[in-house]
Amino acid sequence: MPLDNSYINLNRQATQRIRDLVARLSDADLLHPVGPHWTVAIALAHFVFWDRRVEYVLDKTQADGKLFIPEIDTFVNDLSLPLWAAIPPRAAANISLEAAEHVDKRLESYPPKLLEEIYNYNKRWVIRALHRNEHLDEIDAALKS
Repeated sequence: MPLDNSYINLNRQATQRIRDLVARLSDADLLHPVGPHWTVAIALAHFVFWDRRVEYVLDKTQADGKLFIPEIDTFVNDLSLPLWAAIPPRAAANISLEAAEHVDKRLESYPPKLLEEIYNYNKRWVIRALHRNEHLDEIDAALKS
């Protein structure tokens, strides 16, 4: 059964949330804490890493003609925190939006059979909105506090 393409609108909506957020954030907002170790800018830089990781999976899967599973786990968040914190906040905001838009377009035109393999292994690699919306909800809550 072919993959339901509702992921396209979900990803577009999440990317629009990033676009709207980035457009309204002041430089001070970008430095607002989100949890004990992150800021809004760090959360946005986090998106860049994970969206680009999905792009890497798409590249390798398409090149190999079969599902490529990278050996990486969420511990990378802790390891990457100092790097993400070093990114100027406005740059983190801008590249998070660019990365989201790019991977969305890529997913929308990806070979369906390979996309279905990726989805069956990890739907969050296809429905990027699942990951983005979790953190966007955290950012919204943090900015309201």
